[in-house]
Amino acid sequence: MKIRAAVLVAPGRYEVQTFDRPKLEVGALLMRVELSGICGTDKHTYQGETKQYAGTESETDTPFPIIQGHENVGIIEELTPAIEESGDFYQAPVKVGDRIVMCPDMICGKCFYCTHIQGYSWCSKSQCYGNSFTSAQWPHLLGGWAEYMYFKPGTFFYKVPENIPPKVAVLAELMACAASLDKLKDFSSYSIEGFTTGDTVVVFGVGPLGLLHLAKLGIMGAGKVIAIDKSEYRLDLAKKFGADLTINVDKTTQSERLKIIHSLTGGIGADVVLHMTNRPEPVIEGIEMLRRGGTLLEMGNFADTGEVSISMHRHVLSKNLRLIGLSNHPINAYGPSLKLFDKYAKQYPFADLVTHEFGLAQADEAMQMSMSPQSGKVVINPWL
Repeated sequence: MKIRAAVLVAPGRYEVQTFDRPKLEVGALLMRVELSGICGTDKHTYQGETKQYAGTESETDTPFPIIQGHENVGIIEELTPAIEESGDFYQAPVKVGDRIVMCPDMICGKCFYCTHIQGYSWCSKSQCYGNSFTSAQWPHLLGGWAEYMYFKPGTFFYKVPENIPPKVAVLAELMACAASLDKLKDFSSYSIEGFTTGDTVVVFGVGPLGLLHLAKLGIMGAGKVIAIDKSEYRLDLAKKFGADLTINVDKTTQSERLKIIHSLTGGIGADVVLHMTNRPEPVIEGIEMLRRGGTLLEMGNFADTGEVSISMHRHVLSKNLRLIGLSNHPINAYGPSLKLFDKYAKQYPFADLVTHEFGLAQADEAMQMSMSPQSGKVVINPWL
């Protein structure tokens, strides 16, 4: 059996290639891919910005050729007895024909981070489907932009409830990232820091990741929520996901935006800023919008795209700034995320986030659309 995949052979260049169906190792699984999302990380790789986890033991450069795709949903095609015995991440029984999603991060379970940082995949030997594995090596099919995807032994996967459709389930990895807000709650030990009910929150960048954070903010009881982006299309979506006010970057100056935030907060500033854009420049503006003791969460710059200049006096000391960077999501966040999709399906139009579907031969067109301000979540459907 031959399996088709969209292979990024070099930055900016895709080819549809075929691979033999791999024989499963003990504890492995083969998934028939239904949908695979295009993430900001995939865009960086396409543009040749391949450095990830810079300055850590996990620092890596994405290899080529590669099958991208780490936001995946599909149907179990084949599994080994070991998987039948162990079930999914929550020990739920699984069988051929079940719909599943996956955590793309593989961990060793033995290093300092695996044994000391519970839940988060900060493994010093971390490997990520669609980011770390070259398609030139067996079993080849280690990304979602293929008809079938191979799950190595030790991969975390999760059975999807029957009432959650693929267009929503494909967002599970992004919603798991919104567990960042639960982490901010953990920091809210004092009234002046972290995130708590009623806080004013600014969200810089309302692509799919930012939009799901908007929904989670509403679920967790945020006060005023302001969405900032340059795309009117995405700002309109932001209103559907709970933004009280939207600000278009292209229609305002930085000074005007700062005045708007101050006027909404009695001249104090926002309690929390979530930075979800894939460029570093807005970070300083976000800090300027914070009140003293405010918190900035950085999740947008997963790839190394450059540096910004920061004043330790103005931006850190004087602000009493709390700056939190999160590069991963908890592996145990998928179950709760799927439950949120189910519970709040009538309140938030989750399926509307998926705005475009493309086949494998259209991978380049799909990537271009994902970079357009007129798109939400763009997905690869390998059966189109």
